[in-house]
Formats: sequence, structure tokens, C-alpha cells
Amino acid sequence: MLGPFPKRPTVEGMRVGLIGAGRIGEHHAGTLAGLDRVTELLITDVAVDRAAATAAAVGAGIAASLDELLRRVDALVVAAPTDQHAELILAGVGAGLPVFCEKPIALDLARTGKVVAAAAAAGVAVQMGFQRRFDAGFAEAARLVSTGELGDLYLVRASTHDPEPPPPHYVARSGGIFRDMLVHDFDALRFVTGQEVDEVYADGSVRAFEQFAEHDDVDTAAVTLRFSGGTLGVVLGARHDPRGYDIRLEVFGSGDSVAVGWDDRTPLRSIEPGAPPLPGPAYRFFQDRFAAAYRAELAAFIEVAAGERPSACTVVDAEWALRIAEACELSRRQHRPVMLTEVPPQRP
Repeated sequence: MLGPFPKRPTVEGMRVGLIGAGRIGEHHAGTLAGLDRVTELLITDVAVDRAAATAAAVGAGIAASLDELLRRVDALVVAAPTDQHAELILAGVGAGLPVFCEKPIALDLARTGKVVAAAAAAGVAVQMGFQRRFDAGFAEAARLVSTGELGDLYLVRASTHDPEPPPPHYVARSGGIFRDMLVHDFDALRFVTGQEVDEVYADGSVRAFEQFAEHDDVDTAAVTLRFSGGTLGVVLGARHDPRGYDIRLEVFGSGDSVAVGWDDRTPLRSIEPGAPPLPGPAYRFFQDRFAAAYRAELAAFIEVAAGERPSACTVVDAEWALRIAEACELSRRQHRPVMLTEVPPQRP
């Protein structure tokens, strides 16, 4: 059993523990090592060699076990595989540590609800890794909505396209396109509109990649949403886009219309006569599209861990996004609109 653990004071210099040295963990390690307020970074991973290689690359230390890590740090960053997120968040809050965790908490509402309840009972801050909240474009769209500069909000339209589909072993454990991929859009739309989702209708198909059909999943999806304030939304998702990694949001109101994700690297080709080609190379990976957002969210988490600001994306926010994804999957399977009240939160 872990513990007991000392109560840690707020500190200017932060000792941070990172669990997971895979693709996103390695990326976070480099970011954390570059933050001025992170005075010590410790990494642990079940693959000891991988943890050692990542630590050596960024000048971090290694913790031999989760128990050791929890005893030596002031804050915890979880970048382990999805099926470990819930238990690692519970371990962190049980140790009195502020926790940052990549999405999702879990792929089911029961385990998600257990973590939500535990975090509330412990009174420990948890920030979930929905990095679009820290992207400059998404943040500005949210500001324009909240200040009323867009007027009455009519419609929001979001798109997420991956450049290549994930490998079959990832598809098998991903939870499906709504829980794994479009859940980012669901969180972003709640963040930007300031409204909750009341109802969804979702559909999907397998257009090119049979590994999705083998797991009762789809490679292409479309969702319509009705929000609590009357705004309508559309979310489009594709597991393959030959032009690159395409993340966009359009927001239409009575006073103005704005777009997020439209720059000189947007992987979209205009065929209007005389339209110039976009000058930059298209985005190919999430790391380059959201490099600044990833840094901003971890810098914000250090402030959360120091008690200087509340979490900008809580476990309840993550639970809402999962509920929307669950409603979409139910809608796809049953070919009908689904109210969010049909997918209530679950508590132990």
C-alpha cells in the first residue's frame, strides 16, 4: 500500500514526476524540462530502458517505482497508456499531489465517476490534457463568445482529420472514434460556446480501412449537436486525410464569424480560380500543430500545482466530454438522436 505521504507546501521551484515515456510522455518530458519553474523532473515507466533514454535526453532523473516517485515530487504528470489513467490519478490524489493527466480519465463512465468522486473528496486539483483549450485560436474564439463580440451564437462547425489511421493494435483499445478522437472536439465546443450539449445525432462509416470494422468502429464520422443555449453544432472526423493533420473550428454569430486553424499550413487546397496555394508545409502531426498549446497547458499546470490558479480543465470537464462521446456511440449504433440525460454521470 502506498503512503503515508507528507503534506507538501506550495513551492516556487517545482519537483515534477512524469509517468510514461512513450510518444506523448517523451514530448511532455522535453516541455517540462524547459520550464523555468520545474527544478527537478523524475520519470518512471514500466519500460525501464525507455524511461532511462528519455531522462538522459532531457537531463531528468529516474524513479525506480511509482511509490518512490510519489514520495519525491510536488506534482504528477500522467502520460501512461489510457487503461492506466484512472488508477494513476487515484494514486496521485491519494498522495495529496496535484495531477495532470492526458485524456481520457477512462473509457467508461463508472471508472471516470470513481475518479471524479475521489478528486472531490481529496480536495486535490486535477487538470486534464485537452490541449485545445490552451491553443491561441481556440482561446480567442472562447473569449469572443464570452464577451458577446460574436453576438448571438448561431452555429459552430468543427473538423478533426488525422493524416494517417492508427495501427490496428491501437484501434483495438482506442474506445472508438468518438471516445478517442472527436472527444477533443466535444471538449473544445463546450469550452468555446460556454454551453452544455443537450442532444446528439451521430453516424459513421468505414470508407477505406477495414481494421476499424473488425472492432465495430468507423474511420469517418459526422455528429450534429444541440446546445443548451439553442446553438447548433456539427463535428466531422476522418481517420485519414492525404493532405495532413487538419484541426479547424468555425464559429458563426449574429455579429461576426470567425475561423480557428486557418493559416498558411492548413492542409486544404482551394480550387477557386486564381487562389494562391498555401505557402507553408501542411501540418503532419499533433505535436507541431499544437506545440505552443502543449507548452502552455503544462506551464498552466505548474501554476495549478503551486495553488496560483484553478484547473482550466477539470475531471468534470473530462467526464462531460466522455458523456457526449458515449451518447454519440449510442446514437450511431441505434440510428437515433440521443439526449445527454440518457447518459448520466456515474458515482460510486
